[in-house]
Amino acid sequence: MIAAFRPARPFPKALGAAIVGGLLLAGGAVVVAQLERAERGVAPIDSSANFEVGGVEVDVSGPNADAARNAGWRLAQRKAWKLLWARANGQPATAAPGLPDSTLDAIVAGIEVEDEHITPRRYVARLGVLFDRARAGQLLGNNGGVRRSAPMLVIPVMWSGGTGQSFETRTEWQRAWARFRSGGSPIDYIRPVGNGADPLLLNASQVGRPGRGQWRALLDQYGAADMVMPVVRLTRSFPGGPVIGQFYALHGPDAKLVGAFRLFAPSSDGLAKMLDDGVRRIDALYGDALRGGGLQPDASLTIEEDVADDLMAGSMAEDVMTDTSIAAPPSILSVQVDTPDATAAAAAEQTIRSIGGVTSASTSSLALGGVSMIRVTYAGDPTAFRAALQTRLNVRAVNVEQAGGPPRPAPIPLPPPPAAGIPPR
Repeated sequence: MIAAFRPARPFPKALGAAIVGGLLLAGGAVVVAQLERAERGVAPIDSSANFEVGGVEVDVSGPNADAARNAGWRLAQRKAWKLLWARANGQPATAAPGLPDSTLDAIVAGIEVEDEHITPRRYVARLGVLFDRARAGQLLGNNGGVRRSAPMLVIPVMWSGGTGQSFETRTEWQRAWARFRSGGSPIDYIRPVGNGADPLLLNASQVGRPGRGQWRALLDQYGAADMVMPVVRLTRSFPGGPVIGQFYALHGPDAKLVGAFRLFAPSSDGLAKMLDDGVRRIDALYGDALRGGGLQPDASLTIEEDVADDLMAGSMAEDVMTDTSIAAPPSILSVQVDTPDATAAAAAEQTIRSIGGVTSASTSSLALGGVSMIRVTYAGDPTAFRAALQTRLNVRAVNVEQAGGPPRPAPIPLPPPPAAGIPPR
């Protein structure tokens, strides 16, 4: 009976080993791909509904552990309220008005335990207090209103072991910025998650690039007007040992230094706390710079060419412009351009801006190595714009379309390749 279940032809062992090995390799590839996807992207905490005051230290005693803890939380609420009032009004905490515990209970949205030690009769902790924005705003001076900055794109860069990383992999520095509650900050941070195209566009090398063309495209894609680059450089004495963090607050496309400081962690277990403290101190540096007028967006990030200067330079004859076309209502055009690299994208955008009658030109969809979309506002007849574009554009234009309104015009013909020995115009 047992022999009846044996196969007539034995299964080759080598083939079986190959199949098993292939399945293991395929499974390993899937696991690695899943780990790679999981290691990118940290969603920031939504702090739009609350004010946060962190790092409130308390040390109280009581008849028992629960009583000591309740007393510590009450004391943290009182301290945090004074700090929040001082931050909102730009005055010392000693000038803050006192509030009864019943009022504080009504406006406090929660207590966040950063670190605590409990004994039978003592409570020592470092707490964060969350205040409801709507309720606390009525008790703060000027309805809790603070001067807000322009939307700032955040690119956190961490240097460790001689390697700089931003969104290429998930770092502790990125986690710290994702944990930071920016609701009470005067800086309007735009914190990318770190997935999708973020690791490619917002890498550590981007911080050192002064070119304005790619910066304008990035800011337009993320809905920002300016950028800040908080940088930390970690130095470890030995694995698991003390960690020294050198922090830098950089701003703008030229990475101007706003401030710098140094923090220390006794071991790797205290790295997260050190980075959280670093985020708060960097935010304070940016806030001080904003109040001092030193955090203004770079004018080169929003350049618009003057049409009159182009006309005076003789561009009207070259661009086949007429007086009636200048007075015509503006047209919104979409130009599709081949952009093999960032230099080609910046060159195409600058060339379009140089055409007379163009009031604005910005890259609405950047695709390096493919076809990018440039949105153009043109004060004149789209036919004249297409004619001027054929004579000027050094990179190959794919198509010009009018957004809305009349039917789309026909694609412009591609210019013939230049003859040998004759450079292109």
